[in-house]
Amino acid sequence: MTAASGTVARIEALRSAEMRRKRGWTLLFGAILALLVALSAYQGEVSWSKLVNGLPRLGTYIGRILPDLSLRSLGPDLADWMWNLPTWLSLLFDTLLIAFVSTVMGAVIGFFLSFPATRNLGFGPVTAQVVRRFLELLRTVPELVFALFFVFAFGLGPMAGVLAITLHTAGVLGKMFAEINETVSDRSLEGIVAAGATRDQVIRLGVVPQVAPAFISYVLLRFEINVRAASVIGFVGAGGIGQELMFVINQFIYHDISAILALLILTVALVDIVSEAIRHRIISSEVAHVPAAASQA
Repeated sequence: MTAASGTVARIEALRSAEMRRKRGWTLLFGAILALLVALSAYQGEVSWSKLVNGLPRLGTYIGRILPDLSLRSLGPDLADWMWNLPTWLSLLFDTLLIAFVSTVMGAVIGFFLSFPATRNLGFGPVTAQVVRRFLELLRTVPELVFALFFVFAFGLGPMAGVLAITLHTAGVLGKMFAEINETVSDRSLEGIVAAGATRDQVIRLGVVPQVAPAFISYVLLRFEINVRAASVIGFVGAGGIGQELMFVINQFIYHDISAILALLILTVALVDIVSEAIRHRIISSEVAHVPAAASQA
């Protein structure tokens, strides 16, 4: 009985010591986090007085851009608010095309670069590091910076926007695809390698069929992000609805600002809903395929 009590006491003592150690690390990390937040606020010149004084001005600006709508004259009010709807819809369509084309091109580039960036496909550590650093460069430079370069080189218009988003998308998707490739089990490729397949055949027959659903899911997700990006890069003259939005902001055409923003929000919401439905269908079909394959095995 005494030995058992002593064992329990030692266990409780060890548990208490472990809890004190974890509590100490938690307090240390919390203190470091608080210090970093304080330094960031100081370096970023965060001022509570500016925030408090600026909120009323923000409310005033929002009040100015909101349309004058009433139930009694809702139709005429909406027609007056959306007076330039055909032009704005045309620019929105250009924005969607910029996002779509750049997503496809970026996905293709990222797809082919992802395999040499994968460490376990036999391309060698040097090749993998070089390709990974190149992809890192592409995704580190913001789309706006790329857009400024291409606007200077090719002039104003959608071409600059497509090239800018394509490069950034290639960097992001290339890294994601490479990480997905590395999740493929080597055992699943042993049969293909044993049959004498080349490296390209191993990739085409062993890797791509396993990672394709995840690739498609990430491409759809990236398309949603690129729709927003295509709207923003118009601020530097890279085409699309963003260019028109920047114009009305600079000209203080308040009601046009809210009209364009409303169309943008609606468009992005619709793209999100459609893309999410497609992604869920892909994921659900992949999950359903796994039990079926397991039962056949």
